[in-house]
Parts: sequence; C-alpha cells; structure tokens
Amino acid sequence: MLLRLLTLPLTGPIEGVAWIGEQILERANAELDERENLHKRLLALQLAFDMGEISSEDFEVQEEELLLAIQEMEDRETDND
Repeated sequence: MLLRLLTLPLTGPIEGVAWIGEQILERANAELDERENLHKRLLALQLAFDMGEISSEDFEVQEEELLLAIQEMEDRETDND
C-alpha cells in the first residue's frame, strides 16, 4: 500500500490513460454489437418474409425502422469523425 502511494505520481497518469483506453474500447465494442444486432434483425426479417411468415406491409414497416436505425448509427459515426 505504501509503495502504491509513493509511486502514484508516476503510475497515476499511466493508469488514467489505460482507463480512458478501456472506456473507448468498451464503447466501440458496444457500437459494433449494436450494429451487428441490427443487421441480424434485418436478415431475420428478410427470412421471415421470404418464408411467408409476415405480410409485405409488416415487412416494409419493420424494414424501414431497422434501416433508419442503421442509418442513424452511421450518421452518428460520421459526426464523431
């Protein structure tokens, strides 16, 4: 414990940078998971439509919602760059 206190001025900034890096990585992974989930839902929707499980009207409404969500995510990424 004493050693940690004595080395804090040296290790503190390094630990801070490492923490920031971990936060960025967690956020990036969450966004990738969200995008992947949207694409999987779109694929499942297409499959359900192809198999006749949903009507074309339902398909179009749900497809539009998913595509808008994907577009919104891409727009957010463009704004952040």
